[in-house]
Amino acid sequence: MGIAHLVYLLGLASLIVAMALRKNVLIPAIVATFATALAYSGNAADAVMAVFRASITSGSALFEIFLVIAAVTAMLAAMRTIGSDELMVRPVSRWMINGRVAYLVLFVFTYFLSLCFWPTPALALIGAVLLPAAIKAGLPPLGAAVVLAISGQAMSIASDYVIGLAPSISASGAGVPADDIADRALVISLIAGITAAALAYMLTVRRGILARTEQGTDTDGGSARVIAESGGSPTPDGPEKPAPRPVDVLDEELPGFEKDATITDRPALTRTWAIGVPAAFLVVLTYMLLGRFTDLVPWSDGAGASLVGGTALLLTVLVTVTSRREEALEHCATHFVDGLSYAFKAMGIILPVAGFVYLGIPDYSGAVLGLGDDTAAPAFLFDTVTRLQPYIPDNGVFVALSMLLIGMAVGLDGSGWAGLPLTGGIAAALAPQSGMDTATLAAIAQNGATWTGGGTLVIWSSLVVVAGFCRVPVTELVRHLVVPVVAGLLLATGAAVLIW
Repeated sequence: MGIAHLVYLLGLASLIVAMALRKNVLIPAIVATFATALAYSGNAADAVMAVFRASITSGSALFEIFLVIAAVTAMLAAMRTIGSDELMVRPVSRWMINGRVAYLVLFVFTYFLSLCFWPTPALALIGAVLLPAAIKAGLPPLGAAVVLAISGQAMSIASDYVIGLAPSISASGAGVPADDIADRALVISLIAGITAAALAYMLTVRRGILARTEQGTDTDGGSARVIAESGGSPTPDGPEKPAPRPVDVLDEELPGFEKDATITDRPALTRTWAIGVPAAFLVVLTYMLLGRFTDLVPWSDGAGASLVGGTALLLTVLVTVTSRREEALEHCATHFVDGLSYAFKAMGIILPVAGFVYLGIPDYSGAVLGLGDDTAAPAFLFDTVTRLQPYIPDNGVFVALSMLLIGMAVGLDGSGWAGLPLTGGIAAALAPQSGMDTATLAAIAQNGATWTGGGTLVIWSSLVVVAGFCRVPVTELVRHLVVPVVAGLLLATGAAVLIW
């Protein structure tokens, strides 16, 4: 190990410290990339170019996923113009007959909606239609916030099984097929999510439902109706003044595509796409499952993102053409461009961070440093782990728990995904001596990072949006999530060790 290895390790430490302090990691990542490249080559010009090549390298590896996000966002924007997005979820509200059933319905529906459309856009639909119905049925606002955070902000996105962004980012550092990580992350996230939801119900939600039942709010409509209609929360002196509804991410990023009254007056068209879009994605999901687990249809690793993205683009075209025949060309193009804008605003920060992490992985470091094919690429990360391996117990349980803690540490940045290339690389380095495969360790770390930063354990994450929709203090929400979430992750990690 040389000076460049030490500089790279200092760079990693600076990223972790910045995450722990709730600071943006862009500057530490860029400075660490420059310093490592300078220490390796001794040439300032090469180091400057390495900073740019790092983002180019990570962008090339991740651009497919940016396009998938853009395609899904464009499709949802097209649906919004005709009101199909809200109509798509409205029938589910009829199933909420009491607080307990509402908790279960929110858990299941939020999971599947977030799995296909991502949590933030899905939360807008849920907050507009399902959340008022659940509260009116007797579910307390805190209980609604708990189940939305567990199911949507964490469990669905921890595997990201349909869109496939998280497994792809982890696989870029781990060097294993993304589908292998996705399969394991799905099982781990389901175990963690079901455990967390059950514990949260017993520890928090059940008492709230019983209290509301004793007050008669789930039968006579009283204060629950006020909350459902106004968006406020009850107080001892009556309902408080309605709080302003949080701005939906699509309203903010795509301001020109609110509902068009001239189109929403065509109920047949709205109903057609409210049914057609989820039906299309159900077919896609069925095809993906058949491809992954049977030989009935052809399948290749990484095909899920392409299938979802292609389906979303085709649906964007069809929805736009059927709703705006004369202006379809312009509006469809604008939907896609705005989708790309949203994708880069949401995920662009990951490029320089991932670029620095790739600098420590030999599959990418050569491109970042501008080395020729005849020059061996350095492996700063792998060399470091190899040097430390004699001091790490050769025990699968210890390594698995270590990966969980590492994942939770990198999730402190509030997103949970910026450090996935790093956790993937560490998983690849630790797998041989632990007796576990790389995909399992990467999936454990991916779950730890997503559950922490994706929206259950840190108040500076998208959990703020959930708390805003449900009108509960975000600190109170985190306090009620800590024990169920940590218990679920520990149980899921132990199950992963036993299964794989």
